[in-house]
Amino acid sequence: MGTFLLSLHKDGLLSVTACKYNVKQAMENKLIVPDIIPIAPKEILQVYYPSGMKAELGNELTPTQVKDKPSVRWNAESNSYYTLCLTDPDAGPKLKEFHHWLVGNIPGADVSMGETLTAYVGSATPPKTGLHRYVFLVYKQPSKLVFNEQHISNRTAENRFKFSIHKFSKKYKLGTPVAGNFYLAQYDDYVPILLHQLGVQ
Repeated sequence: MGTFLLSLHKDGLLSVTACKYNVKQAMENKLIVPDIIPIAPKEILQVYYPSGMKAELGNELTPTQVKDKPSVRWNAESNSYYTLCLTDPDAGPKLKEFHHWLVGNIPGADVSMGETLTAYVGSATPPKTGLHRYVFLVYKQPSKLVFNEQHISNRTAENRFKFSIHKFSKKYKLGTPVAGNFYLAQYDDYVPILLHQLGVQ
């Protein structure tokens, strides 16, 4: 069954638009399930970048286009807390997931009011490694949580490697993600700038 978008016209009529893929299909097609998570979310997470680009379940974006923190939207309950993650599972077999963004205790969908555990950095796909998958996931928390992870700034790559969003979700009993999206990216000229910012030579 596909995903459908509702849009409200000026005349007050609703129209329904079928998306090409639903989230489950798209994530299974790109092996996000089971590489990162065992069960895909049911809803799409809307991801909009200041560059004017957006994530669309596997479209290709450049590191230049995603260098600035995006705005995100999902069907959030205003009285609940959420965790948001952006992770790259293609950082290499030994390094596994490199997480680019991790925010917990988000009240409703207001990411700016959440607790930033790992500050946002865009794609830093190394040269000659092809397309990497960059996966956004949102989890509904059982309650407001106390996280014991080290807070990571956007000036370092330390403690970003060897991450597992699935292990993190099990640790804090977050269950199955409620929304998700992803894009693909490969090397471009912005990557050396970002690696320098992160202290990686």
